[in-house]
Amino acid sequence: MKWTDTLEIAIALSEKYPDIDPLTVRFTDLFEWVQELDEFDDDPKHCGEKILEAIQMAWIDEVK
Repeated sequence: MKWTDTLEIAIALSEKYPDIDPLTVRFTDLFEWVQELDEFDDDPKHCGEKILEAIQMAWIDEVK
């Protein structure tokens, strides 16, 4: 999965961190957590704040 696969990333994060409220996650932590996902394989340089925001919003939607 790549940085642009925001929904897939959100689903994986919600499964890996079921007790975490995505609204409380700092972008620095989110950046690291995404890279630690087993299915994730992309260059960290391809990520920016807008991508992290999109992942966080998708994660929020996934939790609801």
